[in-house]
Amino acid sequence: MKAILCKEYGPADKLVIEEVPSPEVKGRGVKVRVKAAGLNFPDTLIIENKYQFKPPLPFSPGGEMAGEVIEVGEKVTRFKPGDRVAGLTGYGAFAQEVVVAEDNLLPVPDAMSDEKAAAFTMVYGTSYHALKQRANLQPGETLLVLGASGGVGLATVELGKAMGARVIAAASSAEKLAVAKEAGADELINYSEEPLKEAAKKLTKGKGVDVIYDPVGGDFTEQALRAMAWNGRHLIVGFAAGEIPKIPANLTLLKGCSVVGVFWGDFTRREPEVSAQNMVDLMKLFSEGKIDPKISAVYEFEDYVEALGALTGRKATGKVVLKVGS
Repeated sequence: MKAILCKEYGPADKLVIEEVPSPEVKGRGVKVRVKAAGLNFPDTLIIENKYQFKPPLPFSPGGEMAGEVIEVGEKVTRFKPGDRVAGLTGYGAFAQEVVVAEDNLLPVPDAMSDEKAAAFTMVYGTSYHALKQRANLQPGETLLVLGASGGVGLATVELGKAMGARVIAAASSAEKLAVAKEAGADELINYSEEPLKEAAKKLTKGKGVDVIYDPVGGDFTEQALRAMAWNGRHLIVGFAAGEIPKIPANLTLLKGCSVVGVFWGDFTRREPEVSAQNMVDLMKLFSEGKIDPKISAVYEFEDYVEALGALTGRKATGKVVLKVGS
């Protein structure tokens, strides 16, 4: 089988496609013929040795995928060959076959395409965990979403609306904000044209926002925090801007607010039963038409450099997907 391999750390053009042996399956492992792989910002970090999880070289990147079960280990009870599945790999999804732990997979409904299934698990899983378990978002609260046109951003806009919040989407261009508006955002902030703090304060009539979803970092974190309402919750999800911000601690005191970390990957390992229920909830929301993954672009397997470049260049409005098999 073919796999995209990281044999030395560096940018995407250091990756190579090579023939590798088909992986062995045993125990609670499930071998999947990969049809599509979802790309996420951690994929761009892991190949440069900048992520908290560091697989040994050589490895195939790719943290989520969708495909068809080929073979199951002797302890697997939930899946059989021929089943359509999607799920988390940690790494290894940029390959024609991958073995995934049974608990990291979920069945894919007939109404969901392989591309949408590959774009579903990580962004919706992260955003739902953030809003439900970490922020305890309530109906009627105001949710500010930074980077609202990216994969997790759009998922958060949809989920915020489904959970009854008033959603303010913030992004860097009118084109990106139009995508967020289509996803259901109530209000829009173009933070390349107006200061984030002032715009958020104005839209909330001086009260501030109740929950901030922040996958961006950099200077935007402090600007958003300064627009926080009393008892607000600022969710730290990631640092797509590249810089890890240093937050003035006095702001949390003055606003009586919380700064809350969101590490979804570790949550799925530490609280698997809660995570599994989250996925049941999310599939129900999909079947009800309340959430629907937006695909920014689908790239051919050989075009992985361009696909990863769409993430690092912040060109994507929605999820980027790599087509792996037919």
